Formats: sequence, C-alpha cells, structure tokens
Amino acid sequence: MRMSDGVEWAVHCCTVLAALGEGQALPAAKLAEYHEVPPAYLAKHLQALAAAGVVASVSGPRGGYRLARPAADITLLDIVLAVDGDGAAFRCSEIRQRGPAVSADPAAYRRACGIARAMWRAEDAWRASLRATTVADLFTEVVETVPRDVLVKGAEWINEVQIRRRSPS
Repeated sequence: MRMSDGVEWAVHCCTVLAALGEGQALPAAKLAEYHEVPPAYLAKHLQALAAAGVVASVSGPRGGYRLARPAADITLLDIVLAVDGDGAAFRCSEIRQRGPAVSADPAAYRRACGIARAMWRAEDAWRASLRATTVADLFTEVVETVPRDVLVKGAEWINEVQIRRRSPS
C-alpha cells in the first residue's frame, strides 16, 4: 500500500499543532514553511483535515489551524482517512472467474478467494494499528527521541511566529 505525500505532511502538521498553546494557531503558509513543502498542496490537505474535524480553521489576523480536539483523541487513521479517503486498499476483481480453469459451477465462487481474504485481514490489521496510535503518542515520541537542540529550534521558531503575529504591523 502506498499513501500519498499528503498523509506524511498532515501527520507532521498535526504533531506540530499539538505543541501549540491554548488559543494559538499557525497559518497554512507557516506550516508549509516549517516543513518546506508546497503551500498550495499543504493547504488542500489541511482543508481535508478541517472537513474531517481533525483540525479547526481559525479566521482573522491571528488565525490559522489548530487541532480540533485533544491530540490524544486524534488517531493516525483519522488523518489517513481525511487525506487519502476511506477506500479499500485492495479491490478484488474476481479474476479467478476468468481464463481456462474457470469452474462452470457458480457454487465454486460463493466464498471470497483466499487471496482477497488475506489482503482484507492485512488491511484490517493496518487500520487497527493506525487507530491505536494518536497524535499525542507521536508528540510524546518526538519529545523523547528528537535531539534537544532540534526541539528548542522548533519551539523558538513557533514562538517567534506567534510573537510576530501578535505585534501590530
């Protein structure tokens, strides 16, 4: 299975948004700048996250995006489904019913084939794993594993953005 780049971008953005203080938001352009990704494409993914209730769009001069609910209540599956949709990863087209070895007895095809069943079990396991991991889990892992100087640089950058947005132009 291959997920879009937008999933990676969205997960990273949600993890950054989890670091914001109460009442703070970051504009899409600043999130794009922070991750060095194309602003127009990121904005599209942020809009999808907003439509799914993962992030909230805040209007006004200090607006932008923030998490719509606590980070512990947002799963990776929520983000994946918002960005890439809810379609099944595997689609069985029943090719076993074609070709020279086809059975004339329709009863031979009442049960889904073993290949389809195996793929569906794998997708169920994948979705369960994504459902079991929250943005809060990822944020905790970032804090525990990213070198302190990198965390400080990121926090300083976010604080500077917030300060510039509060000061009169």
